[in-house]
Amino acid sequence: MSEIFEGYERQYCELSANLSRKCTSILALHGEEKKHKLSELKTGLDEAESLIRRMDLEARSLPPTQKATLLAKLREYKSDLNNLKRESKKVSSAQDPVASRNELMEAGMADHLMSGHDERNRLLMSTETLNQSGERIKESKRTLLETEELGVSILQDLHIQRQTLRHAQSTLHGVDDNIGKSRRILNSMGHRLARNKWILGSIISVLAMAIVLVTYVKLKS
Repeated sequence: MSEIFEGYERQYCELSANLSRKCTSILALHGEEKKHKLSELKTGLDEAESLIRRMDLEARSLPPTQKATLLAKLREYKSDLNNLKRESKKVSSAQDPVASRNELMEAGMADHLMSGHDERNRLLMSTETLNQSGERIKESKRTLLETEELGVSILQDLHIQRQTLRHAQSTLHGVDDNIGKSRRILNSMGHRLARNKWILGSIISVLAMAIVLVTYVKLKS
């Protein structure tokens, strides 16, 4: 989660609790003291609204995975601020402190305060859930990085194997060329051997004819 958002969140929670206490304490006041407290209450509500706007801007500047959860959480803070504004209006419009207190009690102020307490508890639980989600996201990132490193290692191994196959292919081409040369040499030697046999046969035939002729001449003489 964004540290800036967390800082605004802590300020808002503290301010919200303080404003809620002021709303309750104003019921017992009257005159100038009440006006002074109402002025402080209005200033606090303006500051709370400013913090809400800052949290909204910070949440919208974050990546989508974080933005969605923070905006959902921010909606709860906006609801809490609206409740404080309504409570402030009731306190401001009250004339008689005792009558105002009775009217607020009849309208369910106690239930509202309890609801606000429950809502803050839900906000705290949401914060814990977001922290746990952040840890899971960090773990997922670590797993993704490890997977990426493994993928890079596999690609490097495949590249080395590809280079080895190319070298072997080049060697095979060289062997094929040598075999072709050897085949041509053998064919040439075969042609020469056949020609030599033909020449040798011719010489033998001539010699045989010469021997026969010489023998015939000697016998006739």
